[in-house]
Amino acid sequence: MDRRVFNSSVLAGSLAGLLLPGAQAEQAPRSLGKPVIGLLVYPGMILLDLTGPLTVFNIMQADVRLIAASMTPVATDVGIAVAPTHSFDAAPAELDVLFVPGGLKGTVDGMNDARTLDFVASRGELARFVTSVCTGSLLLGAAGLLKGFNATSHWYVRDLLPLMGAKMVADRVVTDRNRVTAGGVTAGIDFGLALAAKLTGEDNAKRIQLLIEYDPQPPFAAGSPERAGADSANAVLTQRGPLIRQAEQAARAAGQRLGVP
Repeated sequence: MDRRVFNSSVLAGSLAGLLLPGAQAEQAPRSLGKPVIGLLVYPGMILLDLTGPLTVFNIMQADVRLIAASMTPVATDVGIAVAPTHSFDAAPAELDVLFVPGGLKGTVDGMNDARTLDFVASRGELARFVTSVCTGSLLLGAAGLLKGFNATSHWYVRDLLPLMGAKMVADRVVTDRNRVTAGGVTAGIDFGLALAAKLTGEDNAKRIQLLIEYDPQPPFAAGSPERAGADSANAVLTQRGPLIRQAEQAARAAGQRLGVP
């Protein structure tokens, strides 16, 4: 196997020693009764958006499906490709969880791709939970899955959510009924633990947090525009400006298609 190609089975094996007391490493095929989590993978996504939550999902031994338009390995932001386990056509019609990661360029492409939107909309309509990290919520919004829901996204595009009928909430993780959305990149771990609590109980989620030693103590107080200050925030907005404008165009087009006033 190409070492640059990532598959969830590799991560599952590496975490076998971290399972909760009494648990056993899951062997393929996965047994029935475990939550089926479909993770959308698409070109240009941020790998950490995927692997943060996926680490949590594997420890809780969920039935994980990496779903892409085809079975071709999917390039990510860091040059490591992700090997899908299912294509759109072969993915289960009903999922316990639909999850969409972010990555602004890939997200915008997905917002403009009818096949991707149709897949996300069809699986989201039947899923027990509809979820995202980072700019993935823009894709959910473009698929019509956030109309009338509170939601968040990466800080530099979360103001676009109302264009598609959502109410923007500037929190790290936002839960509204069966919609769970999270902020940018590293918020994926917070999201994964929050969802684990819903699926397996708070005590189990706390043990998973301890197992992965998630106790953030960043070296700088610069992880939000408010803390980083105007100069840093404006520098990021300038750098990402062209893609943000493309995202706004895609969000406005989606809102018009969805009949958002």
